[in-house]
Amino acid sequence: MAFQSGEPPASGERPFREPDSGLSPRDTRRREREARRGERPGGMLPGRERRRTKVERATMRLIATGGIIGIAVLLGAVLVGQDVAGWIVGLVIGVTSVILAALLWSSRQL
Repeated sequence: MAFQSGEPPASGERPFREPDSGLSPRDTRRREREARRGERPGGMLPGRERRRTKVERATMRLIATGGIIGIAVLLGAVLVGQDVAGWIVGLVIGVTSVILAALLWSSRQL
């Protein structure tokens, strides 16, 4: 489908471009993919202008670690309040803490 000048392409369609002289359609697509790789991937949150300082990152991780401890204490209090066996309480708190800590420390945003 050829596009007339001034008419925007429908969603999911690309405007027609004349292929570079001597390039096959496959080479043209490959060049377009390579050009898009240089762009930053879009996500839910916009990218940062600058990277956080070491002090700021350490402070954020310390606060988040305190949150993990708070979640574990709350979970333990609820389970003990329900008369759950001690070993189950310990297991649940330990596994939850390890998973949350792994998510925290693997994050590149903090």
